[in-house]
Amino acid sequence: MKKIKDYTIITFGAALYALSVSVFTAPNNIAPGGLTGIATMLNYLFSVPIGVFILIMNAPLFVLGFRVMGRRFAVKTIVATALASGFIDLIAPFVYAFRGDTALACIYGGALNGLGLALIFSRGGSTGGSDIIAAVIHRRLPQFSIGHVILAFDTIVITISAVVYNSFENALYAAAAIFVSSRVIDAVIYGVSRNNGKLMMIITEKGSEILAGLLNGVFRGVTVVDAFGGYSGKSKKMLLCALRPNQVFKAKNIVKSFDKNAFIIVANASEVSGTGFRNAD
Repeated sequence: MKKIKDYTIITFGAALYALSVSVFTAPNNIAPGGLTGIATMLNYLFSVPIGVFILIMNAPLFVLGFRVMGRRFAVKTIVATALASGFIDLIAPFVYAFRGDTALACIYGGALNGLGLALIFSRGGSTGGSDIIAAVIHRRLPQFSIGHVILAFDTIVITISAVVYNSFENALYAAAAIFVSSRVIDAVIYGVSRNNGKLMMIITEKGSEILAGLLNGVFRGVTVVDAFGGYSGKSKKMLLCALRPNQVFKAKNIVKSFDKNAFIIVANASEVSGTGFRNAD
């Protein structure tokens, strides 16, 4: 039932994402960053299907996704990307393409985009593209945060769009749409406060394996504390990790893959600051 719920929400999120592209951004020459932005520009130049090219460009990245982010995340990312790409091309001929006020297209397109992505992120997936690229770069060069790499990639796409559309205004609208999308994602996943999160406490006898899994899987720091089981009488490790809410699902899967009997506590953290949160994201 949990898998059914996950993929139902992912499907709904992919549909919203597709609507944002087909109804608002693509008809108004707004390239919303990432590979979707590149595909939107290719559609403008050569009339190629946006969804098809999103899949083509993502194909080699899916292989990296399996190696860097793990099987579960990669599978959900492939499903979400395939659904979003398919919806974009399938619904485009049947939905109303809004070509009114470009500012309205920017706002509503960004909001739908953000809501769709937030639903997908909340179930442990993504739409591939710059997410995977950023994760790979961050793994090899930890000094660059995932958020900063995605921002740099989006900036490059927006700059190219100004040349493709021969319009500086279109580039500004694209930047505004990305900003609206990011605010909606934050509001849905993180809540009103940008700095909130989750505190995960893990008590286990396989501390070193889980530590390595969390460092490589969710790219968050982990504090390890020596612990002693009062009931079992065994020495254990307690791992403390501050996470974004959308990372909890993946972190729990990592823990359970190493120790099915691990004791896990997930608590709300009303505010988290420091590297990886307010100071670096």
